[in-house]
Amino acid sequence: MIVGYAPGAWDLFHVGHLNILRHARDHCDHLVAGVVDDEMLELAKGRRPVVPTAERAEIVRHVRYVDEVYVEHQPDKLVTWQERPFDVFFKGDDWRGTPKGAALERRFAEVGVRVVYFPYTVATSSTILRRALAALDGQTHVDGQAHLDGQAALPATAVAD
Repeated sequence: MIVGYAPGAWDLFHVGHLNILRHARDHCDHLVAGVVDDEMLELAKGRRPVVPTAERAEIVRHVRYVDEVYVEHQPDKLVTWQERPFDVFFKGDDWRGTPKGAALERRFAEVGVRVVYFPYTVATSSTILRRALAALDGQTHVDGQAHLDGQAALPATAVAD
């Protein structure tokens, strides 16, 4: 049985995340999705995720392509491999051909783990979603009514029929 490992933040889960998990599942018999915890994401990216670790793990756990979720509490993927062994490591192709990617491939080759890259989904990303949320957060409030660019917006409690 081939065990695959697909790590990620999985914050603001979107179609790009789904594509990674779908493609990863096609290359293994058992897919483990690594969910990087809040503290590690803050160290790596300089900001905390929007969705906390436990909720991100719960979302990913219910994706049909995922057989198991492993929460990462440290940054070294080789240590992760020692704690939760796998045969194939999945990564976005933005790492391919970079010094970080080459180091990852070299370290994993020493323990018999193959690195497989998948295309990055350009149209949607957590960064784009964060920008959209930041723009919404920039709304001004006048007389208890939310306004964006001079237009009245529905209050957060409004529900569409």
